[in-house]
Amino acid sequence: MPVTHRHSGYVFTDHTITVPLDHAVPGGRTIEVFAREVVAVDKEPSGLPWLLYLEGGPGNRGPRELPAWLARATRDYRVILLDQRGTGRSTPITRQTVTDLASPADDLRLFRADNIVRDAELLRAHLAGDRPWSVLGQSYGGFCAVTYLSLAPEGLREVMITGGLPSLTASPYDVYRAAYPRVLAHNERFFSRYPGDQQIADRVVDHLREHEVSLPGGDALTPRRFQTLGITFGQARRFDLVHHLLDEAFTGNGRLSDVFLRRVDSVVSFAEHPLYALLHEMVYCQGEASAWAAHRALDEFPEFDPERGGPVRFTGEMVFPWHFEEDPVLAPLRSSAEQLAAYTSWPHLYDPDRLARNTVPVAAAIYHDDMYVDREHSLVTAGAVGGLVHWITNEYAHDGLSRGPAVLDRLITMVRG
Repeated sequence: MPVTHRHSGYVFTDHTITVPLDHAVPGGRTIEVFAREVVAVDKEPSGLPWLLYLEGGPGNRGPRELPAWLARATRDYRVILLDQRGTGRSTPITRQTVTDLASPADDLRLFRADNIVRDAELLRAHLAGDRPWSVLGQSYGGFCAVTYLSLAPEGLREVMITGGLPSLTASPYDVYRAAYPRVLAHNERFFSRYPGDQQIADRVVDHLREHEVSLPGGDALTPRRFQTLGITFGQARRFDLVHHLLDEAFTGNGRLSDVFLRRVDSVVSFAEHPLYALLHEMVYCQGEASAWAAHRALDEFPEFDPERGGPVRFTGEMVFPWHFEEDPVLAPLRSSAEQLAAYTSWPHLYDPDRLARNTVPVAAAIYHDDMYVDREHSLVTAGAVGGLVHWITNEYAHDGLSRGPAVLDRLITMVRG
């Protein structure tokens, strides 16, 4: 029996369904998939169309706090907030549960967009019967939406994508080789805004070179781990976070402060989303191995080398082999990560021919200065999907959808012509 609760003018209903771990083996092992339905109180009895929201990631659960776009969405839709397989309440993958898998690396290969779409189709049948539904995909959720258009367009009424049009053909190495210059540009923007922070950041790295520093959990804070704070530069709401950290980095006696270390730990730890680290490169794989693509591409960008003695530059949305040594949450997953990085038989996620013939209305927001998703890759894909209309803007960063109702309102207008 679904659990329902009410607050803030909404009715929330929890749904859990059982799906195959491997959709190619429907009679085999199963997992659970959880989704939360949200409808405005005054529209509860109405027959509103369904809108499936696909969160960014990979490895991030559906939103728990009320997202800024929800009020706009619930004017027209009954919204479904999905915990994609392996996240939140959908049989989560963590260091505690991964050991329960019969063959961890083999099973983890089943947690990409293709199987997320297959789960969504079973959920749609459970909730909406044979009626197609609308999809809103943010970031990686947009990648999943393009896979949906490739695998099961008959289940779709319309698709809206924000900051999530993937390349249909780029290898993981291509993706990260294109990403590092964008991350450098965001570093320049950050240090232009806060020129005094360069000296503090350099001082932190020097201190970490000369001293063994532990985060609150006991694991080490190294220069390269400190550099990963740059992942925050791509979101408007978090762009200034590193500045606030550096503002209180040192105590009066020249040590790194507890406030600084606690807040750094909350950013650099993968405790809340280990699946993100395991699958981040694999979401780009179509046939080829990732082979630690971000780590390989880094050799072309010496600006990020913490040992070179120059001004510190923060890295972005990259996962490196050493993460599975230095982050205690990821250490038990190291063997699985190595096997995933070496795997060469990844199925294709996109069907270019089917996408070219697409008849489902699609609208996409492309953020001109997006740090995470390459603008040029997105524009090529926009031209390769039949019927897709796009809006390119420098008014928003990658998290434009979360800034209020404006982005979704425009996408709804666009997708309806």
